[in-house]
Amino acid sequence: MRCSLNKITSLLLAASLTFAITSQQAEACTRVMYKGPEQTILTGRSMDFAMPIPANLWVFPRGIERQGEVGANSVRWTAQYGSLAVSSWDIATSDGMNEKGLVANMLWLVESEYPEFNPDSGRPGLSISLWAQYALDNFATVAEAVAALSREDFVVVTDVIPGTDRMTTIHLSLSDPTGDNAIFEYIEGQLVIHHDPSYVVMTNDPPYQQQLAIQKYWDSIPGNVFLPGTVKAPDRFVRAHYYIHSIPQTSDPQLATASVFSVIRNTSVPYGYQIEGYPNLSTTQWRVVADHKHLRYFFETALTPNTFWVDLTKLDFSENASVKVLRADTNQVYAGETSAKFTEAQAFQFLGL
Repeated sequence: MRCSLNKITSLLLAASLTFAITSQQAEACTRVMYKGPEQTILTGRSMDFAMPIPANLWVFPRGIERQGEVGANSVRWTAQYGSLAVSSWDIATSDGMNEKGLVANMLWLVESEYPEFNPDSGRPGLSISLWAQYALDNFATVAEAVAALSREDFVVVTDVIPGTDRMTTIHLSLSDPTGDNAIFEYIEGQLVIHHDPSYVVMTNDPPYQQQLAIQKYWDSIPGNVFLPGTVKAPDRFVRAHYYIHSIPQTSDPQLATASVFSVIRNTSVPYGYQIEGYPNLSTTQWRVVADHKHLRYFFETALTPNTFWVDLTKLDFSENASVKVLRADTNQVYAGETSAKFTEAQAFQFLGL
């Protein structure tokens, strides 16, 4: 097979670019959106972390009174929409979908820098553990969220992950049944919002503007000829972008869900995978595919054999309904549609200051 000098040069430059950007990174997570015919819209993601991050699925009804968990100067609100939320360690919402089909995904972003927060005066604060839940509680569409959050009525306040010396540094993606997307990042203390329906792929690092630049470069190299194959974030971004645009277009929800799961599995990091020099390499802990149109939320963990799902239309989100939980934090095994398996529970306490 003959290969032009220009193509070889391009591949080498791409490899060099990937290495330069990722040589110091060890985090992971990938998120994609599928857009099929007849408004078939699905969002999938992997949760990759360097240590076990046990998850439970929670049903939160409308009308819950919440506050930002940062002391007296906390933002306060009442949940307008019910939601199905995935907790991390039962101290934060890291993923979920509300009854209007809005999906929130939290991904790690090392470069995050949040504004300074004064607990005694100024703008009220919101613990970062509640950032995704705030969106699920308050917005039906991405456009609503962008309009409201761009006003910066509150400050997102971060803190260390319990049991570690690492600050929580994350960015938030939102997607909705119209196919709209937005990514919210804090860079050098400033909120940066990337809002466009075309933003269907993101990874944890680097900041999203750099992810777009990486994709622009790789657009010149056909994915059926060459795709970067490491677990580093830019490589996963390129693979996810290529495959989410290459899988079959279908309005069949079962086929669409299977296709999106296949893309997320392709960009997952094998469980327990290690690389010398990367002691904190993140591996995939769990995966989600959310069907915005049919309000179905599919979930699987790396340590259990089955994918199961929740039909949100079968959940009671009415005001004064019970908070419920489906526990997945000790490798419980479920199969099929599991809305009837949720049990009443006291809501977990969000981590705050």
